[in-house]
Amino acid sequence: MAGDPARKRATYDDVLRAPEHKVAELIRGSLSLMPRPRPVHTRVASRLGSRLSPFDDPSGDDPGGWVALDEPELHLGADIVVPDLAGWRRERMPEIPTDLAYFVLAPDWCCEVLSPGTEKMDRGEKAEIYAEHGVRHYWLVNADLQTIEVLRLDGSTYRIVRVFRGSDPVRMEPFEVREMSLDRLWQR
Repeated sequence: MAGDPARKRATYDDVLRAPEHKVAELIRGSLSLMPRPRPVHTRVASRLGSRLSPFDDPSGDDPGGWVALDEPELHLGADIVVPDLAGWRRERMPEIPTDLAYFVLAPDWCCEVLSPGTEKMDRGEKAEIYAEHGVRHYWLVNADLQTIEVLRLDGSTYRIVRVFRGSDPVRMEPFEVREMSLDRLWQR
């Protein structure tokens, strides 16, 4: 696409016209259509989101301080991406916008659950887009290998802080104030 001036750049209208059974993203001027995630992918993302819910719903001993969402549509410059999970610190987004069906404020944390069809893009173009827009933390979750790679923005690129494996209790940036158990995350 980049080297072909005769090819039309995709637009948000192309995203809106995408089939409902596809995840549509606009990455570097090209429309990306992916099938909905596999059930194991969806289950891991849902379980991980539930582990993070105390950060989004403070009460009692819960840490709070975050707005965490499943599959938000992010408009980051000319790119439109849909991470599996994303979170904003409440001081940056005290209220969820109600006037748009998408977010223009880059999150503080994004998470992608890898699949064979998305891993190259998640590690490549999407990581670059998140870095360009200052997303401080990026997690890459591999349900098949039972790993979570925790990355932190270091200048203009991400560096791996730590890779968590298996089912041990963990403390993962940027949610390290609370220990999370991964024991049921991988169960099918």
